[in-house]
Amino acid sequence: MRAVILAGGKGARLHPYTIVFPKPLMPINGSPILDIVITQLRNHGFDHITLAVGYMADMIKTYFNGSKKFDVKIDYSQEDHPLGTIGALSLIEDLPENFLVMNGDILTDLDFSKFFDFHLQEGALATVATYSKEVSIEYGIVECDHRDGIIGYREKPKLVYQVSMGIYAFSSKMLRYIRRGDYLDFPELVNLLIQRGERVISFPVSGYWKDIGCYSDYEKAAEDFDKMREKFCAPNMIRTKE
Repeated sequence: MRAVILAGGKGARLHPYTIVFPKPLMPINGSPILDIVITQLRNHGFDHITLAVGYMADMIKTYFNGSKKFDVKIDYSQEDHPLGTIGALSLIEDLPENFLVMNGDILTDLDFSKFFDFHLQEGALATVATYSKEVSIEYGIVECDHRDGIIGYREKPKLVYQVSMGIYAFSSKMLRYIRRGDYLDFPELVNLLIQRGERVISFPVSGYWKDIGCYSDYEKAAEDFDKMREKFCAPNMIRTKE
């Protein structure tokens, strides 16, 4: 099975750390987050992984080149200029009929093989792993009618949304909606697919998920990983080649 890991972003919200090295190499208890992600994918049957790189690509390549500890094929697709969260796929010419795509900065206990099997069974063009996220509003919310009359008032409500986890499964037919070398973010793609009547579905996840894109989430992920290493298929569980 094939997976693409998006590892080309600058990680601006983690400055100044990402001035020194790219976000996918940010350490979680001494191991880069990419080590954990690749280990999980390997353990769920993904044997060919393409790293879509851009920012500090040479550092990522240097880290992984020659490494045999993952027992998977690792290759690279490099963008010369930013292509957004999904545009980088246009540069990869040998993608199979169905494949997985994910951000390279996610700590999760998602069952990747179950997610991918669900996508295949449903026959969707795109499947999005989603997570229920509670958002607290720190203000009183006023509801008004068309004449500015107040018809409702909620004090500091908590709203629940299904958010994208940054993990997707695609049919290769989706690639016809991405023009080679053009900038494209995932929300734009989803809205385009919906407008064209394509089937885009959700895979709700109730387990653990943390995006390490900002410092507070990065700190929490490192703390959680230390407490629940086996849940995340820790790198020291990797079987190396003889």
